[in-house]
Amino acid sequence: MAAKGSNEVKESVKEMARIYRPSNPRKFVRDYVKKYRIPGGYEDVLTRLVENEMAKLGDSVS
Repeated sequence: MAAKGSNEVKESVKEMARIYRPSNPRKFVRDYVKKYRIPGGYEDVLTRLVENEMAKLGDSVS
């Protein structure tokens, strides 16, 4: 994935996490990847981003 595209995806995932505040980051990212047809291999990175964003917001992450 190109750097510009990668940054756009990361920012989008972070914004979606702020809006929806998922209780299960892994499932949230899996659904996001499937819905927006993001190439495989990015799930772990995106999951960490969501977990970090939830930690910043003070929500507990299981």
